[in-house]
Amino acid sequence: MSSKITYKELILEVLKHTKKPLGVSEIWQEACKKGLDKKLTSIGQTPIATLGAIVYIDIKELQDSSLFVKVSQKPTTFWLRERQNELLNIDFSNQTEKELEKQEKNKFHERDLHPLLVKYLYENSDFRLNCKTIYHEKSKKSESGKDKWNYPDVVGVYFPYDDYQKETLGLLENLKQNSYKIFSFELKIGINFSNLKEYYFQAVSNSSWANEGYLVVLKEIDSEVLSELRRLNQSFGIGVIKLDSKDILNSKILLSARERELDIQTIDMLIDKNENFKEFIDDINKQIKVGVEAKIHAKFDEVKSDEQMQKHLKEKCILEK
Repeated sequence: MSSKITYKELILEVLKHTKKPLGVSEIWQEACKKGLDKKLTSIGQTPIATLGAIVYIDIKELQDSSLFVKVSQKPTTFWLRERQNELLNIDFSNQTEKELEKQEKNKFHERDLHPLLVKYLYENSDFRLNCKTIYHEKSKKSESGKDKWNYPDVVGVYFPYDDYQKETLGLLENLKQNSYKIFSFELKIGINFSNLKEYYFQAVSNSSWANEGYLVVLKEIDSEVLSELRRLNQSFGIGVIKLDSKDILNSKILLSARERELDIQTIDMLIDKNENFKEFIDDINKQIKVGVEAKIHAKFDEVKSDEQMQKHLKEKCILEK
């Protein structure tokens, strides 16, 4: 005779084997399919409500110690904390009609925001980066979506030449201290609970090779969403930047990225599969070779002047009302 189980054990059993985050109704449906409902010590008249209350209370009271994590809102879905890293490999591309309708209202494309980010990263003293757009469509194709989320929207490199004297740079070189840094940026128009996990883990996935990775968002970020991004930042280290289209240099680093070592194997794979990325690394190598003495003709993205940027913002209807 099989032993009886509690509601919490039922939820854990379902989420242990599911291939995607589930809502409370879906958890109950899966439990019934597996016959777990028949093993409950007591079902009650409203099993779905009971199940939902258990998950919500567990997350609210135990917070980071809870066995469950909320993955999305509208619809609200849940996942096991111990399986959190698996979210990287889940396809979140199926969006609700409501979300798609929202996106259609934007007259501009995410790629139209690249010049804004490039200007900010070049002129901001916290970065001072030379950047390059990575065109995903120019990558070699792999079967079964093997390369999904490999490529960031924009990559950037920091050269120390403008920040240090020639002698200091020479000392760094002689001491074998690397002062160059490479960055990865995933750019989005807006972020909310329905797309938060998709967008964040996309940034986690396609920045794994870089010294620092950032998720960049144009529209205002809700305080609850930012709170969740802060929690994810502590676990995965991806930073968050809020772009300001009215005053680009007023854009802000909301969450700093965690610095890490370069992943050489992934860099080598990206070089092999994407011509843009190969050019980017090649230009970095050439510039480091000539050092402070000369500036190579690199294929970095153009940094628009203030006048050119105003024209771009108007033409692409990016300026926020």
